[in-house]
Amino acid sequence: MDDKKTTELMAKCEAMKDDPTLMKECKDMLETMVEKRVEMEDESGQTYTNMVENISAEDVPNILVMALKIARNDKIKDPEIKNAAERLIRTLEPL
Repeated sequence: MDDKKTTELMAKCEAMKDDPTLMKECKDMLETMVEKRVEMEDESGQTYTNMVENISAEDVPNILVMALKIARNDKIKDPEIKNAAERLIRTLEPL
């Protein structure tokens, strides 16, 4: 994914951060991360385990950043976490 695409996804994410479908995909991805014990923190230092319990619209852009990192990370091999990240990204891609 190039930077232009990332910028577009982030802008759309910012505009849609209150969308229930997007929130659900974020929550699903975070829960999968907890279940699979994928270690990652967002920029604020908040762990995703805490975020999943208290997810807010303000967390959505941070969760998208994590999804993009997971999708691009060759070290993360688990198909469930990769699929959860891809589903979240696809939620924001134009139809």
